[in-house]
Amino acid sequence: MASTPGPLTEWPWQRLGNYKYMVLAPWVLHGLHMVATKEWKDVHISYIIIFPSLLLRMIHNQLWISLSRFQNARSRRRIVDRSIDFAQVDRERNWSSDHSSATHGPCGVPLLLVPQSLAPPFPLLSLPLHHHASIVTEPITSVIHPFAEHVVYYLLFSIPMLTTIFTGTASILSLLLYVAFIDFMNNMGHCNFELVPKWFFRAFPPLKYLMYTPSFHSLHHTQFRTNYSLFMPFYDYVYNTMDKSSDELYENSLKGKDETPDLVHLTHPTTLQSIFHLRLGFASLASEPYDSKWYMLIMWPIALLSMAVTWIYGSSFVVERINLKKLKMQTWAIPRYNFHYGLAWEKEVINELIEKAIIEADERGVKAKELNGSGELYLQKYPKLRLRIVDGSSLAAAVVLKSIPPGTNQVLLCGKLSKVACATAIALCQKGVQVVMTEKQEFHMLKPQIPESAATYLTYSSSDTPTVWIVGGVTDEEQRRASKGTLFVPLSQFPLKKIRKDCTYYATPAMKIPETLRNVHSCENWLPRRVMSAWRVAGIVHALEGWDTHECGDTVTDIEKIWSAAIRHGFRLMTQA
Repeated sequence: MASTPGPLTEWPWQRLGNYKYMVLAPWVLHGLHMVATKEWKDVHISYIIIFPSLLLRMIHNQLWISLSRFQNARSRRRIVDRSIDFAQVDRERNWSSDHSSATHGPCGVPLLLVPQSLAPPFPLLSLPLHHHASIVTEPITSVIHPFAEHVVYYLLFSIPMLTTIFTGTASILSLLLYVAFIDFMNNMGHCNFELVPKWFFRAFPPLKYLMYTPSFHSLHHTQFRTNYSLFMPFYDYVYNTMDKSSDELYENSLKGKDETPDLVHLTHPTTLQSIFHLRLGFASLASEPYDSKWYMLIMWPIALLSMAVTWIYGSSFVVERINLKKLKMQTWAIPRYNFHYGLAWEKEVINELIEKAIIEADERGVKAKELNGSGELYLQKYPKLRLRIVDGSSLAAAVVLKSIPPGTNQVLLCGKLSKVACATAIALCQKGVQVVMTEKQEFHMLKPQIPESAATYLTYSSSDTPTVWIVGGVTDEEQRRASKGTLFVPLSQFPLKKIRKDCTYYATPAMKIPETLRNVHSCENWLPRRVMSAWRVAGIVHALEGWDTHECGDTVTDIEKIWSAAIRHGFRLMTQA
């Protein structure tokens, strides 16, 4: 884009912000008026079909986005290997949302408004334009096309539609199929993985000149002055603008390659809506901390369907790939949600899924694997595992310890007595900080684990209320008993419910990631951008340091050792709520 944009660079409604959707008000009011003043049989089918057709287009585009992200995450047949970041996601989201209103449909695709007097059966028709930024899921460029260019595309793609309309030979089905074809070809050309098989061209050789491939079009984005044709390479052959490496890139991309990661982070969706926050879901949602939004309620049917599909799939799947220096990492998701872990009949299935993922990673030569829970069960069953299992408890405890204000001499420990809670309590007692517990049963469980020299610092009291609370979980009633100005430091990966405005709530144990960690463009659960949970960071540190030990079961890595290593590799403490 030019450094000094011209008059037709910005979209007419760009400066309206979220009020741009008001541009649609006249059409919406007109449609409602027709429904309110006429019987349904008098309302033309073209009005009724507008929303379903746009919804189908949105689903079509989203399927391509999810498929492309999945293929690129697992590294098979990926054409261009370039990382993207939050800035690019924002640029694409703002571009597509700012330019999707009024005459634009989903993913920045325009709509052709035809006067009812000219075409009674077709008062509103969908018309796609060529665009790059809004649907490319692993973009090789992030070009934002100016308004003037889209006007030209608009006129170009409208020629077949207007011709059939004015000659009276158009039908709703033909126009919808035309739009579907354009959407399909546009999405395919920008998916960044090769999927057109060789037998296509062997069966009908001239097809090579009539249909492009994703690898062919990718060269237009990387070389810029070659492979100009959209959908049909014929004219690139005629005018000698075809890139000489087109055939070679097609062959290499089609062969594909399996990339062995050095580290695998094993996780699972939390709530039903969380599936949309994965990279495979909606990029705009994945790029922001998880938050349940009211308008997502209408997506519950799709959420339930996605849960059913993943449940039937019955295996972990790759959802992202990132890299730090020479360390290649992937995130694999177990197709089970939070509520599944509370069901007795699902426990054996979940263990089998985790076990299957561990064996697959070990066979592929993965060096380390992060688990959000104890992995001792799998070590007992497979003692000769070459990979190392890391649950990350040591670094989580280190982050909790570093989050406690200097000079604190008394803390309250409440909630579930987890491995992180035990490690934190032991470290605090060894530092001479009094740890107060209000649950007698939990106190007697922890007491034997405290070294004798520091045992006096662990006390039981039902009345003491320190101003620093370390919590694995806390009820509303317990929070109300806290003194004004109390600091709540969570021990688990789930954020605390904040009911006190006069208290401070820290985020779950997490660290800011270094700038050298690339291809990060989604948020981890409720955490801010470019912040990772301490459990996940621990696995990365283990892999970077090349430690040849497991951290699972009762084993805890030296807290100061892993903290120093994390800082040395560029990770920083993140404590704010």
